[in-house]
Amino acid sequence: MLTSSDVIKASGVAFGTSGARGLVEQFSPDVCCAFTHAFVSSMKDTFSYDTVAIAIDNRPSSPAMAKACIGALKQLGIEVDYYGVVPTPALAFAAMQDKIPCIMVTGSHIPFDRNGLKFYRPDGEISKSDEEAIVNANARFETLKSLPDLEINPHAAKSYVERYTSLFKAELLKGLRIGIYEHSSAGRDLYAGLFSCLGAEVVSLERSDEFVPIDTEAVSEVDKQKAKNWSQQYNLGAIFSTDGDGDRPLIADENGEWLRGDILGLLCSQAMNVEALAVPVSCNTIIESSGFFKSVKRTKIGSPYVIAAFESLNQNYQSVAGFEANGGYLLGTDVLINGQSLKALPTRDAVLPALMLLSVAGATGISKLVEALPGRVTYSDRIQNFATERSQLIVEQGITNPEVLLKQLGFSGVVVSHVDTTDGLRITLSDDRIVHLRPSGNAPELRCYAEARTAEIARGIVTTVLDRVTRLSFD
Repeated sequence: MLTSSDVIKASGVAFGTSGARGLVEQFSPDVCCAFTHAFVSSMKDTFSYDTVAIAIDNRPSSPAMAKACIGALKQLGIEVDYYGVVPTPALAFAAMQDKIPCIMVTGSHIPFDRNGLKFYRPDGEISKSDEEAIVNANARFETLKSLPDLEINPHAAKSYVERYTSLFKAELLKGLRIGIYEHSSAGRDLYAGLFSCLGAEVVSLERSDEFVPIDTEAVSEVDKQKAKNWSQQYNLGAIFSTDGDGDRPLIADENGEWLRGDILGLLCSQAMNVEALAVPVSCNTIIESSGFFKSVKRTKIGSPYVIAAFESLNQNYQSVAGFEANGGYLLGTDVLINGQSLKALPTRDAVLPALMLLSVAGATGISKLVEALPGRVTYSDRIQNFATERSQLIVEQGITNPEVLLKQLGFSGVVVSHVDTTDGLRITLSDDRIVHLRPSGNAPELRCYAEARTAEIARGIVTTVLDRVTRLSFD
């Protein structure tokens, strides 16, 4: 017999900001079984259920991991609803309506040589305390002798599409040509039909048989140019895409310019008349300065922190939502749209912000909505394969003496007006420029966020900082 906590500890797999993540070779059948048994064990004292739902993304490693998880559940006598390849929010929504837990096999945007497991209670995403309970559970189990076959249930895919098509009239997007950048997104087989049902003419773009690690928070220069080219070539009013598991949107306007996720979330929230927001510290400060919302609560980066902030906001406001700089939108309360009730979905979703943006943009175009906002622009990028220990050391040194770090990063003659250590090191300068360094919670990466008056200034900050970071030495 094996013990889940021992297997998990030995695997090297750890929880980040969005589930347990690690290299593919670390997710052996025993490790997947250990996490599954530990998850069930951590839920047994709070919830009663006899079924668990499972879905996967399009990573080559995901089917085998799902089989191991299903095998573990069968060891426990638990039934399984296997929904195949669907977006994470589709799985979460179906499971929440059925009041059962679920497991999403996904590594989101991280490279294909890595993968992950994301867990949901019957009432939504697990909390940080739930993560600790899973890691420390001492569930006993046997090594699987064989892996089960996978039989797909289409329920989650259908209910997810119906969740949104039922809100609007069929002519909502009539006359609009939308490009769907499909790549290897888990939702690529759903999106064209969904937008078509609402009247749009859909152009499918660049479906890939290989996994493509799209990061909606650090869009590559190649993808930026692709969007501009597609917009001109096909005369598109918008381009829609997502990350690998379909919970983070990537939207381009009629000119092929990708929107920042926090701007998308801001416009979506305004369109829905949301009263109160919870957003990570990395989001654009125009969320507050816009004056659209009664309350804005800042959190650490990661959906569990945004969701945790909903509890207090829900006590004081009728409509509550949240979003991240990567674009993922979380609906904390039920809301009314066109007289129809949209159920809360407190996990990242890509479709809702896209539809709300398109519904208010109309014939005017998305770019006009963005131009009407106050002039504050954010930009971010990352250094991949950058040791987490090194990232943490840089942040620690910056907290101790931010002026010295800024000088090493290329800033001269600046005055620090505020230092925020909510998540990483976020420094506001006296001229209102912001530079933010943060080690990734999912992979060995160092992220840099910047905010300034123009895109050029923000981009310049990030480019310079990341270049200089690679040459820093604290020996």
